[in-house]
Amino acid sequence: MPAQSKREMYAKIATDIESSKGVFVIDYRGLTVKEAQELRRSLTAVGAHMKVYKNNIVRIALSEAGRPDISSALVGPCAYVFYENDPVDAAKALKAAFDKFGKIELLGAIADGKALDAKSAKAYAELPSHDELIAKFVYVLASPLTGVARVTAAPLQGLATALEAIADQKNAA
Repeated sequence: MPAQSKREMYAKIATDIESSKGVFVIDYRGLTVKEAQELRRSLTAVGAHMKVYKNNIVRIALSEAGRPDISSALVGPCAYVFYENDPVDAAKALKAAFDKFGKIELLGAIADGKALDAKSAKAYAELPSHDELIAKFVYVLASPLTGVARVTAAPLQGLATALEAIADQKNAA
């Protein structure tokens, strides 16, 4: 029979798993308290939060929630970054923290319903965010329309310039 504290931890983990779209597993060893607080703040700003749980209980909760198996990443002291929105935003926040502190290592993740190894999880930080993709899409759609508008307006602009030149000639005479 599991201890009451382990049941309570399981309930918290299950709640975090159900309320999130996925999770990044990181090795946080070496972070000072101040650095960890700064990391937590940066994650909160992008709709993610970091928790430290026992690996075995997380493994059980992920399995019972029907999430992909990431058991190979659950080795040693791990912190779990649960995100509610875009996995790219959370990955970019983790990459920024790694670049700043140099003490964080991505071990694996569950993103877009798939288990990711460390290399694939790091690749998410290189992807453009959802908002950047929308901006690029709008630019691609608007570029041809801008060209069409310029081509369509060119004859009218030429006509207006010719009429203005004729008017200037008549006024000068």
